[in-house]
Amino acid sequence: MSIEKQKLYNEIETLPEELTNQVINFIEYLKLSFIDKEAPDSVTIKSKKDLKEKLQKGLDDIKTNKVYSLDEVLAKIDNI
Repeated sequence: MSIEKQKLYNEIETLPEELTNQVINFIEYLKLSFIDKEAPDSVTIKSKKDLKEKLQKGLDDIKTNKVYSLDEVLAKIDNI
């Protein structure tokens, strides 16, 4: 275990029980924030307009038979 992780563990051990859920929520937020920064633009939704455009592109792809199997999609996700 790294020094930083050990320090974090020690801090968590001293937390009052009432703060535990807040710390867990914050850690999950930090992890998601990091993942969002690493995700390619093609899967990141930046606004309501961007969501509509991506959904429309998906519907257009279905109409033109540009689809992938579930296994192909999961393989692509693993490579992100």
